[in-house]
Amino acid sequence: MPSSETERTPTDRAPSDRAVPAEGVIGTADAEAGAAYRSAYRSAYRSADRSAGGSADRSADLPLVDRKRQRSGDEARGRAMRAAISVIAEKGTAALRMSDIAERAGMSTGHILYHFGKKDRLLLEVLAWSQADLWTRYQEAADQAGSPAEKLDLFVRFYLPRHQGDERYALWTQVLTQHHDEAGRRILTALLDGWDERLEAVVREGRELGQFADVDLPEFTIRAVAMLSGLSEDVMFGRSRWQHTSVHAFALSALERDLRPTSRP
Repeated sequence: MPSSETERTPTDRAPSDRAVPAEGVIGTADAEAGAAYRSAYRSAYRSADRSAGGSADRSADLPLVDRKRQRSGDEARGRAMRAAISVIAEKGTAALRMSDIAERAGMSTGHILYHFGKKDRLLLEVLAWSQADLWTRYQEAADQAGSPAEKLDLFVRFYLPRHQGDERYALWTQVLTQHHDEAGRRILTALLDGWDERLEAVVREGRELGQFADVDLPEFTIRAVAMLSGLSEDVMFGRSRWQHTSVHAFALSALERDLRPTSRP
């Protein structure tokens, strides 16, 4: 369950001096995240509909953006989504009110309802936006990386929570504890698969360049993601063994060990 904030702890190993795009930047970042969100959410929703045997166009059930105001709309949606992530992490879902999100975002309740659409899809809406935003920032950083090893470092950094109470990871926890219909389950599956695919792309590139071992890609991905998810739970729980040790460095070292090419005579 990826989360990731981008501040570094003193023991983190940075892949380079390239800056990771800051969370919450208004403007181009929100526009890019908005586009990624619409693409990911609609694609997952339509995939779920087809798998369920449906054929109707459900576009009306999804949040739409007026193209004439798309940029400002994405900025407003970004503000609303970040407010929702914060409120959900703070209050949970049982006590959640749309007015709480509106107050946190500095918007009217009507605007919040406009951006989220149906209330029963609130958590999925917020999670889909959160992941699209995170993927956008990850890709921006990965595009500047000089090697697959740097991209692997970035993947670990973006996947793991940085501290106990990480809001994005807490959002995943809230979403996964809810009951979801088949469409919702398939949306969640698509979001999880998105991280698997990004890790596989990094490892595949490293193998092709001879920088990583020729591992079984599906098996390696399952083991790697399972390890990262377990470490993430440790961080969120606040286990004392990570107080003086970087979980990022530990995870990266384990992956690098598995991917180290076998020495040749």
